[in-house]
Amino acid sequence: MPPDYAAGKWAAAFAPRAPKERRYWLVKSEPDVFSFDDLQASPAATTCWDGIRNFAARNFLRDGMKRGDRVFFYHSMAEPQAVVGICEVVREGYPDDTAFDPAHDGFDPKSDPTSPLWYMVDLRAVKPLPRPVTLAEIRGRPELAEMALLRVGRLSVSPVTPAEWAVIVAMADE
Repeated sequence: MPPDYAAGKWAAAFAPRAPKERRYWLVKSEPDVFSFDDLQASPAATTCWDGIRNFAARNFLRDGMKRGDRVFFYHSMAEPQAVVGICEVVREGYPDDTAFDPAHDGFDPKSDPTSPLWYMVDLRAVKPLPRPVTLAEIRGRPELAEMALLRVGRLSVSPVTPAEWAVIVAMADE
């Protein structure tokens, strides 16, 4: 584990993994920009998760997420805001080429292809949740009080503990 990640709230997201260990994450998207339905309609129900311009979220993409990890797809800036689906990491972190394109909204003149600042992963839709789990419902569950979604709400990519994952999956089945 890189020394920068050895301590802190999210150190477990970067800790060495047991063989075949799966970790859990949450990504946010505004449904009018790119929804879970859009992901399902993408070729092979797969897309690159690009355009992230926050260093903490970038570190999760670059160093934390691994192939086979499961990811909640969360609709932000929606009514209601909610976890709506499950996807899977199918390609681990690689340079986000939108940072190199001056015509793209995500262009960053400080990012260089030989030394990229920004990264992305590829995600594939697994399934929609049986019912969305709203932010209000998540806030109402004491066992989710420490969830990164609630503690650092503006973070577009965040870790989810196995216990948090299980609670939200169970809530979607209620």
